[in-house]
Order: sequence, then C-alpha cells, then structure tokens
Amino acid sequence: MLDLPEVRDSRLAPHSLRRTLSFRDLVFIVVGTVIGSGIFLTPGAVVRDAGSGGVALAAWIVGGVLSLLGALTFAELGALKPESGGLYAYVRDAFGPLPAFLYGWTMFVVIGSGSLATLAAAFPRYVEAFVPLSAVGARVVSILMIAVVTAINVRGTRQSADVQGLATMTKVAVIVLLAAMLVAGGSAGISSAGWWPDEWSFSAAVRGVTAMIGVLWAYEGWQYVTFSAGETVDPQRVFARGIVVGTLALVGIYVFANVGYFRALGVAGVASSTRVASDAARVVLGPAAARVMAAVILVSIFSAANGLTLTLPRLFFAMARDRVFFARLATIHPTFGTPAAAIVSTAAWSTVLVLSGTFEQLLTYVVFMSWLWFALAAAAIFVSRRRDAHVPRPFRTPGYPATPLVFILAALLIVANTVVAHPMQSTIGLGFALVGIPVYRVWRTSASADA
Repeated sequence: MLDLPEVRDSRLAPHSLRRTLSFRDLVFIVVGTVIGSGIFLTPGAVVRDAGSGGVALAAWIVGGVLSLLGALTFAELGALKPESGGLYAYVRDAFGPLPAFLYGWTMFVVIGSGSLATLAAAFPRYVEAFVPLSAVGARVVSILMIAVVTAINVRGTRQSADVQGLATMTKVAVIVLLAAMLVAGGSAGISSAGWWPDEWSFSAAVRGVTAMIGVLWAYEGWQYVTFSAGETVDPQRVFARGIVVGTLALVGIYVFANVGYFRALGVAGVASSTRVASDAARVVLGPAAARVMAAVILVSIFSAANGLTLTLPRLFFAMARDRVFFARLATIHPTFGTPAAAIVSTAAWSTVLVLSGTFEQLLTYVVFMSWLWFALAAAAIFVSRRRDAHVPRPFRTPGYPATPLVFILAALLIVANTVVAHPMQSTIGLGFALVGIPVYRVWRTSASADA
C-alpha cells in the first residue's frame, strides 16, 4: 500500500494542484484514454448493425463529428473556468450542486471506477497470449495493473503524463502503420459486395442510426481530459486546443483503421469478425499476428487505464473540496503535489469491483446515464453565455448555438435508445443514480454541522 501521510499542518501542504500539463499532454490524454481495446474488436459489430460497409464507415465519421461538437462545446467551458472537476464543475455552476453530485456519485460508484475495472479485467486476457493464467492468476494480474498505474499517478502528474505520452504514441504508431499496410496490401475495395445497401429505405436509415450509437460508445472517453483542466499550463490558451486536436486525431485514427480493415477483409469479412484487428493483421503478418496484436492491445489497455487514473480522481478531488464527498480526498500530497488520496481511493474501489466480478452488469445498468450528464454539461454553455455575457472568453465554440445543440440531441438520442431497448436496465440504472440524493443530503448536513 502506498504511504499517504496525514497532512496535519496545512502550511506544509500545497493548496492547489500544480499546473504541469502541456498541449501535447492533453492530446495524448484524449487519444490514449479513448483507445482501449474497442477499435480492435468492435468494427465488425458496427457493420452488422449498419447492414453495409459504406453506412458503417459513414457512422464512424458522423460519430466522430458529433464527438468533436462535444469537444468544441467543452473547450469553451474549460478555457473559461480551467479548474479540476471538468463536467462536474460545469453542471454545478450552471444547475446547482445536487445534479453535479449525482454525476460524481455515479462516476465514482460505477461508471468511472467500473471503466477502470473493465480495463483491468481485460488486461490478463491478452497476457494469456504469452503466459497461461489460472482464474486466480488473472485476478492478480488485474490488481497488479491497477496498482502500477496508481503508483505512477501518485508519484507525480508529470511522470504519469510522460508514461501516457509514450504508451499512446506506441499504440497509435502501430495502429496507423497496420492500417497503412492493410490499405496498401488489401485487395477489397468500395465496389466489393455489401458496400452499400441493396436499396435505400427508412429501415436502412434506422440501421445507420443504430450503428452510429454503437460508434459513439466507442468514442466515449475524450471528455475525461476536462477533469484535468486545473493542472494545465496556460489553460486559457492551451486547454481548448488540446481537447479539440485530440478529438480530431482520434477521429482520423478510427476512420483510417476501419478503411484498412475493409481493404484487408472486405465487408463480409469485417462483419463476420469479432477480433477484426487480429484477423486483418493476419493478412500482412501471417501467423505472428495474434501475438503482435495481443502486445499492442496490452499497451493500449494500459494507456487507457493510465489516462483514467490521471484524470478521473480530479473529479472526486473537486467534489471533496466542495464538501460533498470524503474530506480526505481533497488533500494534496505534500511531496508529490498530486491528489493522492483521491487516486488511491479510486483504485481501491476499482479493485473491489474487479474482485466482486459484478461490475460489468452494474455498468450496463448505469453507463448510458453518462450521456445524460454529457447533455446537461453541454447545456451549461447556454447558462454561461447568458449569466456571464460580459466575461472575456479565451475560446468561443464555433457554430454556437448549433454546435452544442446537435451534440445535446445526439446524447439524448443515445439515452432514449437505451431506455426503449432496455427499459428494465434503464429503470434500475436511474434508481441507482437517485440513491445518491439521500447520500448528498447526508454530506451536506455534515458539512453544515462542521462549518
């Protein structure tokens, strides 16, 4: 267990997090946190949902554009008030502390910690390409991965950002190189069977929307960088550029990778594959493809886990400073200058979820609600423009008000689709989030009593 000494004299502890993240760091955080294992596995499911290759590729492009609209919206809010907490702070300032707390509550208990647990649980599956693992051994590897990224992040934001940069550059270079080899060496093309629907109809459009919803899930994660705005150097100038360029790079990587898959396997091959990157790599690498892709996915998962650990605890740090969460999480390590208690607490809860083995089911109940929070956080820009009309804005969202409106509608579409498709799960998820209301009242009462 990491040594986290109590800070008994506030004069010995820093009062705010150090600003150490550069433009390049923000780009690596966006790209590295989003790209886990999804782009290596899910394109086949997107094609099956879309019903054709062209519609699937269009869904990746449109989904990327919608993510970019969200990034442009949060870029203005983050540059205006560059503080730790990101979306939590946007919702709090625009709509009050209760909805902001409910967002943070679901992020800590299931969504954020559950995402870290999911990455940790997936990690040993690819380790087994090199070393056989028992069930117990797999759990140990998962916990060790969480422990390693926790230690890196407690030791310093700068060190964690450097690790993030190296891991992200490695996996992006491999993805782009593989895609280039597939495009150059593949034999399938846009004229191959199944590239376009046999006929254009309402049902074909519905399938396209369904595929795009799956694509938006794959893009989810770029918003985590907003939690680290409070550690960005010259944030009024750098933050907006970082989140926008990072999201643009992500779109380019995803679309190029899919083009490579189609060139190598054709539409039917991609649609029938559950491990599309490995199957496509076999075209250019032969039998060595499985181990090569396993190694790449291990780096990719580690990078995503490090990105989560670098950003997510800043949300809980901000909540604790607002006195609506565990007070200990608001402390800053006197030597390392990191929110060490928040980092360790996030890792500890994620470890509990890994050991429980039930986090994946919990995640299916509540993860759709993250898009409800995206919509609410994006709507904060309208409140900000009205309430702070005369405040200088370092960055103004291009295309306002259409840009945030389209993003909000896309987010609500995902929520509505989930509610219609899975009403029971959605009801359970909503109920789980609402449990946070009495929890919030307890913390507020305690904070008032201590004041």
